This record gives sequence, structure tokens and C-alpha cells, in this order.
Amino acid sequence: MKYLVIGAGGTGGSIGGFMTEAGKDVTVIARGKHLAAIQKNGLKMETTCKGNYTICPMKAWDMEHYLEQPDVIFNCVKGYSLEDTIPFIKRVAHKDTVVIPILNIYGTGGSMQELLPDLLVTDGCIYIAAEIKEPGTILQTGDIFRVVYGVRKPEEYRPVLEQVASDLKDSGITGIVSDNIRRDALQKFSYVSPMAACGVYYDINAGAAQQKGKVRDTFITLMREIDALAQAMQIYFAVDIVETNLKILDNLSPIASTSMQRDLKQGKNSEIDGLIFEVVRLGRQYGVHVPTYEMIAEKFGFTQHIQNRL
Repeated sequence: MKYLVIGAGGTGGSIGGFMTEAGKDVTVIARGKHLAAIQKNGLKMETTCKGNYTICPMKAWDMEHYLEQPDVIFNCVKGYSLEDTIPFIKRVAHKDTVVIPILNIYGTGGSMQELLPDLLVTDGCIYIAAEIKEPGTILQTGDIFRVVYGVRKPEEYRPVLEQVASDLKDSGITGIVSDNIRRDALQKFSYVSPMAACGVYYDINAGAAQQKGKVRDTFITLMREIDALAQAMQIYFAVDIVETNLKILDNLSPIASTSMQRDLKQGKNSEIDGLIFEVVRLGRQYGVHVPTYEMIAEKFGFTQHIQNRL
């Protein structure tokens, strides 16, 4: 099958790199210096699980110059860039193209489906610690690499989703077709949102949360607030998310940080609205008290943000 990966950062770059190395037909969409470096020298991967290597050549274009029709699109952009990808997807997709969003923001697939009514858009999430180290280079700081995706309605299921999982497996990526993607995507959110919130609130890397103390306690409290919210939404986790997410955290490199934290430090757009503010909004919508999220949200201007949107 022909794959397109929109966004060649830590998530998309890793998917594109691993799958291309395995011989799959993959093109990544990138931009600026990162794109130029990939087109000139290939994509360099620095990983803890497979060592350092370079994929060259690597099929890479910007949106304007990509002319193929993919069978599967992994959308791996940041939440604030999502809307910009919709016209591009409409242009390049054929009627059977499947779109798999791999974003940190919960509910992305449903939002995209409304904008792409003629295509199948699943929901999805990823477990990975990776980032752009420098243009043309992806740095992974952990061994975990798992992509979970699935349809929201049973009648939307297509066998092609199993083929995607098989291709991911061939590439050294764990691919899971979920039978309850609302639950599984919220479970991933129950890790990435509290971790991002702790990272920006305390200005720390993973190592600080791996040690007993205030940061780790806050991380646990935030997860429990997500758990209470999930129950109000009638979503019931199949695992203890506190225990599960602490294991994920403790397996990370101590220097790992969240992309939202890095973006805020660099003065860039960030996903703070979808990762932190949205939890406060959902808490109010479902009548769930989320005091720790509210405290962190207010530090970063939640009230002013809401007033500006009005």
C-alpha cells in the first residue's frame, strides 16, 4: 500500500523512517530546513532500540509538491495545525483512502471526520518519546513505539486496518487495531496530558517525575482527575491508568520532555488548549471537579484565553 505521513517530527518522522527502512512505500510531508535536509541527505534516526542509521533516499515533499494518491494517511501534525491539513487531504485522497490521525488531542478523529465526510477517518494515538534533534535528524529517547487506532462505529471497520497493523509490525512498530478506540485514545491522553501539565507547571523533564515527591504526586493526582472524568463520560479503562502510566513514565529516558513544553519554551504555538484547557472545559461540561487541572490552567491564562475566544 501507499502511505503518506503528514508531519515529519518525532511522531511522523519515526513512523516514516521505520516503515521506509522496512521497504514500505512511504512519503513524509515536511517543511523548511527539516524538509531540505531530508531531501538532500536522507532522514537520520538516533534510537535506543535500533541504534543510529540513515534512511536515504527518503521520499519527502511539502504539501504543494506532493502529487501521489495514498491509500493510508497518518496525520501527525500538532493540534493547532490540524485544520491546515484538511484541504490537502481532500486534494490527494482517493475514495478509499483511510485517514489515521495520530495527535495528542483527544477526539481528533471525530472532528476530522466532520470535515472529511467522504473518507473514513479513524481515531488513533501513539506511544513514543521522540523529537527533531536538528533538521533531518529524529532522536528517540525510549524503546516504546506503539500505534493504536480504530473506528468509532463497528460498521465503519475495514479489513485494510489489519493490513496497516501488519505493515507496522513488519517495520518494528507495534500496531494495534482497537476494539474501543474512545477508551484507548483517552487512556493515552491520561498519560500525555498530565505529563505535559506537570512539565510546564514545574518546568521539569521526565527524571523529576520518576522520583518520589511533589511532581510525581501531582502527576498521579492529574491522572485520577482524568479517570473521574472518563467515568462521567461512561468510558471505563480496562487497566489501572495510574499504575500503567507510571510504568511508561519510569521507562522513559530522564531527559525526555513533552513537545508542548518544548514549544512553549521556544515561544511557538503549543497544544496547551487541547491538552490542559480542554480538560477543564470537559470537567465543567460533565460536572466533574478537576481542581489540579484548574490550578495549572489558571497559571497559563485559561480565563483570559476563554475571554479572548468569546
